[in-house]
Amino acid sequence: MTTTQKTVLITGCSSGMGRAAAFLFQKNGWNVVATMRTPARETELNKLPNVICPALDVNDRASIESALAKAKKKFGQIDVLVNNAGYGLMGAFETLNAEQIRRQFDTNVFGMMEVTRAVLPHFRQRNAGLLINVASMVGRVPLPLYSVYNSSKFAVEGFTEGLTYELEPFNVQVKLIEPGSVKTDFFGRSSDRANMTGVTAYEAYSAEQFAVMDGIGASGSTSEEAARVIFRAASDGSKRLRYSVGLDAMAIMAARNLLPDGVFRAMIKLCLSPAAYNSVGRLLYRQAE
Repeated sequence: MTTTQKTVLITGCSSGMGRAAAFLFQKNGWNVVATMRTPARETELNKLPNVICPALDVNDRASIESALAKAKKKFGQIDVLVNNAGYGLMGAFETLNAEQIRRQFDTNVFGMMEVTRAVLPHFRQRNAGLLINVASMVGRVPLPLYSVYNSSKFAVEGFTEGLTYELEPFNVQVKLIEPGSVKTDFFGRSSDRANMTGVTAYEAYSAEQFAVMDGIGASGSTSEEAARVIFRAASDGSKRLRYSVGLDAMAIMAARNLLPDGVFRAMIKLCLSPAAYNSVGRLLYRQAE
């Protein structure tokens, strides 16, 4: 390791954006701590030079401390933390039970906070560091059937922006990644759509909306495109706080800033209607190959 070689720790590297980011940072000469819950299943990242894959479950404080210890022992220091681990809880609020909602916040919010809590003393001691939290477009622009996921990402947004003031005196920067639709396991194994309350009143609406959203997911940005935004945030040396991923995120958040609430909500309803999606969607999303 040279004195100029930086180290990044990324959570949630078993798939999707975290995995793509780990490959990209390594390709660009960084030391990479690619954490995941079950590293025994990993067959590629752990074979690359300057990469380690320690176990880290954001809901397990002991695993967080162990992963940090291994990172510092191997590479000496951590320059950038990317809090990427998370999943999506989808469905009408009345169909989701308290256990599902707690699990969503335990992973997306409280787990992210615990990893941050563990790394910040290291950053303060060094008087340097960069914290990058992966939020979402829906952390600022709520969508239907994402009420709990929306709120978890709103929490990430508020937590992260608040930290900018607290950490500035210690020369620690804070940044947010706000992906729009990204073709990852978010729409597969990294999501929970189970109706655990037995409420059936939303079945027709949910089926209609999920069909549209799944189509959007299949034609969104790639994990590699999202990884390039994460890498740019880590390496551009700017004071910028927010980085969007995808034309959809950029367009929808621009509309959110420009339009009155009622007009904006009407636009979202139109974009997500099955009748209008095929035509309106072409303006915001690439068609799935």
